[in-house]
Amino acid sequence: FIINNFVFFIFLFFSYAVSSKIEPFYKGGKVQISNDEQYIFCTCGSRVNILEISTGKIVHCVEHDDQEDITSFAVSSDDELLVTASRALLLKQWDWRRASCTRSWRAIHTVPVASMTFDSSSTLLATGGCDGTIKLWDVVKQYCTHNLKGSSGVVHLVQFHPDISRLQLFSSSLDCGIRMWDLRSSQCVCVLQSHYSSVTSLSFSADGGTMVSSGRDKICTVWDLNTRQAKRTVPIYEAVEGVVLLPKDADLSQLGVKSKDSHFITAGSKGILRVWHASTARCVYTQKAPSTLSSATGEAEDQDDNPFGLTHLFYLPASHRVATVTAEHNILLYQLPGLTTQQQFVGYSDEVLDVKFLGKNDSHIVVATNSSQLKVFELLTNSCQILFGHTDTVLTLDVFKKGFLFASCAKDRSVRVWQMDSDSGQVCCVAQGTSHTNAVGSISCSRMKASFVATGSQDCTVKVWDLPPDLSSEDICQLTPRTTEKAHDKDVNSVAVSPNDKLLASGSQDRTARLWSLAVDGNISLLGVFRGHRRGIWSVCFSPVDQVLATSSADGTTKLWSLQDFSCLKTFEGHDASVLKCIFVSRGTQLLTSGSDGLVKLWTIKTNECVKTLDAHQDKVWGLHASRKDDKMVTASADSNITVWADVTEAELAEEQAKQEDQILKQQELSNLLHEKKYLKALGLAISLDQPHTALTVIKAIRSGEDRCELLEKTLLKLRVDQKESLLRFCVVWNTNARNCLDAQAVLQVLLTHMPPEELLQYQGARTHLEGLIPYTERHMQRIGRLLQASMFLNYMWQKMRVAGGPTRWDIVRRLSLCGSERDNQLVVFASLIRICMVHCLELLSR
Repeated sequence: FIINNFVFFIFLFFSYAVSSKIEPFYKGGKVQISNDEQYIFCTCGSRVNILEISTGKIVHCVEHDDQEDITSFAVSSDDELLVTASRALLLKQWDWRRASCTRSWRAIHTVPVASMTFDSSSTLLATGGCDGTIKLWDVVKQYCTHNLKGSSGVVHLVQFHPDISRLQLFSSSLDCGIRMWDLRSSQCVCVLQSHYSSVTSLSFSADGGTMVSSGRDKICTVWDLNTRQAKRTVPIYEAVEGVVLLPKDADLSQLGVKSKDSHFITAGSKGILRVWHASTARCVYTQKAPSTLSSATGEAEDQDDNPFGLTHLFYLPASHRVATVTAEHNILLYQLPGLTTQQQFVGYSDEVLDVKFLGKNDSHIVVATNSSQLKVFELLTNSCQILFGHTDTVLTLDVFKKGFLFASCAKDRSVRVWQMDSDSGQVCCVAQGTSHTNAVGSISCSRMKASFVATGSQDCTVKVWDLPPDLSSEDICQLTPRTTEKAHDKDVNSVAVSPNDKLLASGSQDRTARLWSLAVDGNISLLGVFRGHRRGIWSVCFSPVDQVLATSSADGTTKLWSLQDFSCLKTFEGHDASVLKCIFVSRGTQLLTSGSDGLVKLWTIKTNECVKTLDAHQDKVWGLHASRKDDKMVTASADSNITVWADVTEAELAEEQAKQEDQILKQQELSNLLHEKKYLKALGLAISLDQPHTALTVIKAIRSGEDRCELLEKTLLKLRVDQKESLLRFCVVWNTNARNCLDAQAVLQVLLTHMPPEELLQYQGARTHLEGLIPYTERHMQRIGRLLQASMFLNYMWQKMRVAGGPTRWDIVRRLSLCGSERDNQLVVFASLIRICMVHCLELLSR
């Protein structure tokens, strides 16, 4: 279009492709980190996912064919073998880098395996079963070496002594004792009694003489393995899930380690790490929890079922790091000696409710899940920041124009504003407000500058909150609404601010959308009501260029409304269920919609046409957002998947154009080869183009010349095996048409004559092709048989008939002498024969 003599081109999108995905990879259970500290192994139902720490991507995945859940797994000390156990009582050994099962065998356990571990030599595998027995397997010679009995109940912990020369195995079961097994005699040499609840982990000193055990009875016990006695019982005052002895030769003064005595670090139900002096049982360091974590959890920190609790703890000696796993399936890596957070990975996000691009060049996304936490992902590495602040489920998000400031609202009736540091990428809360009397389900930020936010709530009101001009202060600003309006009769599901910050739109469960004026004095006034949807409205959105409002509804439609007279301009129908979100793209010329059917649709507004349907989710697509440059979008669904889409329209058009140019060049080359009678190259080129009709043209050209049989045979036998496979497939197509069946049969004659059946049957799809050839070939044979019979009858009639009054042979010869050309003579003969035959047939019928 043209504005002020300037020509503007709008490029319409027609295609998106998946650029990256953030998928759930851990839903609880065992976690193990490889000895080279490059991969994290974790269970996810019937799969074991392998996450690469450096990129945050799932690089490998192994899954049982029977789809049975994996109950336990173990990775060998040399990181070469992975062994899994499922509920089907099968043990499988994997080459996990190739995701191939190298061996499987039946576990001797009568019930599923609960725990597994390898020894330091990667030779022995120990499995602890729910039947109270422990089996030891030699994975090299592939046989069971030990069957250890005596444990009571489920054996949930097995661990070899790190010194392989001792040949000792430690186990724990429901009796809360720690059994020490001598593998030379296959006997339990002692039971270490100290805990009164489940023993969760064991950690050994470097010299192998000291062991620390942790339990859910809120204590840790330090053991002297030489005397097999408890040296010290340390009260931890929380259910401890993991314990690690710290190295004595490292400088850990930042963690309160002032001597070379034994110190250990614990992780438990309070969700923080603490360092303890083993000899004095004194806590020398307590990890500082985020300030918002304390306000969010409150008294929950003192409870054993704290959702922010830690379930696993690992020490990574090569990189001098500590890794923890939280009860919400997040994996965090801390760098020693300061326990600074280095990386965070979200294993499972549950239902994703909203998602928005964030940061410079849209390098991050902020995600609201079925949780009180917000998650900020870096798209390049999938590393995540977890933001605490809300005390109930966060429902929706919105981002200000520059992309470094965003707002959130939640079921806790509060509104929060967050700011990302442009250099470090760290996010912190800078403002909060509470005024609604019910859950806040929608929020929209001002578009011109960061001056206000508008919210809609289940209390049927709309509020506008002014932001202070300076949000960089360390203290969190308290927001108060400048105006409140009773907007609808039911829940307000969506609010949107116009591009010029002068209008506000709201959509409600009462099936209406309303337009409000944002006055300079701070008040809002109703301008009009949009009526026409048959069910509640889920989303409202202003066009960036036109005076148009888009609404999406639970009735499965999306409508465009005029802001002048509040009339419906267009209706887009195509979703099979509720349309949950709609946004404008391509400078307002196209719409993106997402629905409860798991689909995302791209619409061209001018033609009302759905030009693309994207299917990458299995459940409701709640989140939909486009980047500021309109070159990518992100979708988030209730199936826990977050998908980033890139616009590939230009790339596909360029690829299609390149293909067309290549086709033209090859067609010209083909014409030249046919003209030069280079049939072999011409046929090979036609096959490479995958064009049966072009290949048929070459075959016809070969059969039209002299010595056609020899030339055809010579040409076909020089083709490669893959070219002969394609030619056989082409013959099936040609043989369906009576005009081309002779060419197909000629090719088949050459192939069948010079190639043994065994070789033909090795061709891909050979049996299917031959089955397709048989019925049409039989039909052609029947047709030829009928023609042959007709020709014999004609010859018989020519020889035997005597027709009264009919022309004699001399009459026909005389007529031929009077005709001009040879073709005319043939036509005359043919016409005379037809007439003679018809007369004779009539005489026969009259008799």
